[in-house]
Amino acid sequence: MWDYMISGVRRRSLWLYHFNSGGCNGCDIEFVASLTPRYDLERLGIQLVPSPRHADVLVVTGPVTALSASPLKTVYDQMPEPKIVIALGTCACTGGIFSNCYNVIGGADKVVPVDVKIPGCPANPGTLLSYLSRLRGVNTNGKR
Repeated sequence: MWDYMISGVRRRSLWLYHFNSGGCNGCDIEFVASLTPRYDLERLGIQLVPSPRHADVLVVTGPVTALSASPLKTVYDQMPEPKIVIALGTCACTGGIFSNCYNVIGGADKVVPVDVKIPGCPANPGTLLSYLSRLRGVNTNGKR
């Protein structure tokens, strides 16, 4: 019985891995804000993990630079299936204001397949919370 309950909890938990590919860190700050008690992602069973090998969701912030493209691809390849990639912020979606820089390749979709793009400069942590809630199967009123 206990093993069944534990496996049920793990099956429904989402573990996030954050990858900063460059930029101004505005979206990084907003991503971290989503983990604070104000937004409290952990009440939904969502938490940040230190290794991509344990993650279900990859959150990419910042434009992808020439130097960060290879590490981003490596992180993506290390994640187990099924995996979801979220581009958080305009820079992660399209390159943003850095798109014309000599060392910027563009958005995260230039390197890895992106499932969800959340634009904004910086991105709103409430939008990330809303998407992750839907992904987790929780309606806006907190019911399943």
